Amino acid sequence: MLKEKIINRKSGIITYGITPPKKNSTLEKINEVAQKQIERINSLDIDGLVLYDLQDEKDRNPKDRPFPFLETIDPYTYSTEYLKDIKVPKIIYRCVGKYTQDCFRRLIKPVDGEDSFSVFVGAASRNQTVHLKLSDAYKIRKEVNPNLLLGGVLIPERHMKNADEHLRIIEKIDKGCKFFISQAVYNVETAKDFLSDYYYYCKDKKLNMVPIIFTLTPCGSTKTLEFMKWLGISIPRWLENDLMNSEDILNKSVSLSKSIFGSLMDFCAEKGIPIGCNIESVSVRKVEIEASISLAKDIKAMMKDF
Repeated sequence: MLKEKIINRKSGIITYGITPPKKNSTLEKINEVAQKQIERINSLDIDGLVLYDLQDEKDRNPKDRPFPFLETIDPYTYSTEYLKDIKVPKIIYRCVGKYTQDCFRRLIKPVDGEDSFSVFVGAASRNQTVHLKLSDAYKIRKEVNPNLLLGGVLIPERHMKNADEHLRIIEKIDKGCKFFISQAVYNVETAKDFLSDYYYYCKDKKLNMVPIIFTLTPCGSTKTLEFMKWLGISIPRWLENDLMNSEDILNKSVSLSKSIFGSLMDFCAEKGIPIGCNIESVSVRKVEIEASISLAKDIKAMMKDF
């Protein structure tokens, strides 16, 4: 269903995002984490599983990272070796800058009898040293695996600064992207500003809009909130105040996330913009992970008749 929804530019795509375990984890720990993830994800009625590929973003943000950066297991390796019992399609993120051209070619080569999905991620900042540019990654994909269903990253916060994120999206569509997954959304007005410019630009140029999958991330502590801000997620002052002063920050953030996505659904429905939702937890705390699972089920119910 994921392939069909993407190709036909349908609303209603729901995915769940996870980060593979740390590369230095013991085999026992990896298997333990994988089994818990299999159980949680198989309890969800979703279209796909997103597996993130992390990169150190210190060049983007010089401030101390609230949680230390540790390299993780390759997302495709983790998917094929540890998550085989998850039957939904996997969307593999690739931070292309850390790979050589030869390595990247091997990573994205076709697998017989298997639909493949990926999201290519560019450099975290202009100052980051890279082995492979995003533009070259698109060219390699076209040459090596043109059937790879390709997605891109959407960052509404960039639109807030430069008002050109919709143009970035259009350029990436021209290079083969069929869907976009956003950074976590807590600023609904910034997301709507992007959607409005995206909609009217496509309408004016008579272009087909591709699905925009907005990410929701529960926040269960001030430490998680600090990390989300470090990642560049825009959190309006009023919303931050509500979270910081809430007796139950996690429950408050889940409630706000549902409200934000409901507002985006209404906005997109009015204009016919294909919209989806990706739910994740940036924290490894059990309570926040379980809240994200519960949120995914609630979003599924909200989108049932969308």
